[in-house]
Amino acid sequence: MPFSIVRNDITLMKVDAIVNASNSALLKGGGVCGAIFEAAGTDELQSECAALGGCEVGEAVITSGCNLPAKYIIHTAGPIWQGGNHNESKLLYSCYKNSLELALKNNLESVAFPLISSGIFGYPKDEALQVAIDAIGAFLLKHEMTVYLVVFDKKSFVLSERLFTSIERFIDDNYVDLNTEERRLEASCNYIQNNMDYDAYIHKSNRSLIDVVSQIGETFSEMLLRLIDEKGTTDVMTYKKANIDRKLFSKIRSNKNYCPSKPTAIAFAIALELSLDETEDLLNKAGYSLSHSNRFDMIIEYFIEEGNYNIFEINEALFAFDQSMLG
Repeated sequence: MPFSIVRNDITLMKVDAIVNASNSALLKGGGVCGAIFEAAGTDELQSECAALGGCEVGEAVITSGCNLPAKYIIHTAGPIWQGGNHNESKLLYSCYKNSLELALKNNLESVAFPLISSGIFGYPKDEALQVAIDAIGAFLLKHEMTVYLVVFDKKSFVLSERLFTSIERFIDDNYVDLNTEERRLEASCNYIQNNMDYDAYIHKSNRSLIDVVSQIGETFSEMLLRLIDEKGTTDVMTYKKANIDRKLFSKIRSNKNYCPSKPTAIAFAIALELSLDETEDLLNKAGYSLSHSNRFDMIIEYFIEEGNYNIFEINEALFAFDQSMLG
């Protein structure tokens, strides 16, 4: 997928460039910056940095990767947290934006970021995370690149307390065990079959009988392409909003019988801003469904019901709950 959140040591990432959360003087510091200098070779990297003459807060510069698996290091000077009223969010956004634009200028295809300014610079982790998601997401809607947000451990990743609590409450209120869910689905199917009350069933799900019948023979790929046209969007915008790379989308478009993974199928439903009923229809074409006995499914349902179709924010929540991400 173009954007993913991973747990790893950023110095071990095998990408075109890793990003160093640096200071304006481009000197070896503590935290992530110190770890990168040590892994790259302090003397060699410091020599390259000295030749650049510093870096303003929010700007970005580039050096070789020295002894790292990454080919390059992009250095960006993040803002020091001063309470939030000193342009911190704008400067932090610029760190991501300028780093990505520098990578694009150097024809790099993959970049790994730490959570900039969230360490010794004191930026609140949940707010720093939101800025990172916003900046990276905006860039990827316009450009092709693989971007990683690297967190060393779960303590380094903090979903906003309000969102975390809201999702937890939704799961608690709606979760059913697997046996109960199976009995509910069986009873629903039996009712429809025994009563043949298709008109009432279709009315309840807000879909016309004509629409349902006309779409019975569609494959997942055919339905997806039809929905793209009906929603008045484009192939490019759809796969970008779905956090899907262009090559995978090309496979789906060229093979009408292509069967995607469940996260991929859901990603397209999110990209097209489908209702819960429409999402279920699209998933059924690939042999999947949403269940109230599955935390992953319930998080997806939560965001759809909230009308939040930002796939990067959804993946942020899925990561926080130790679930597979979309794309």
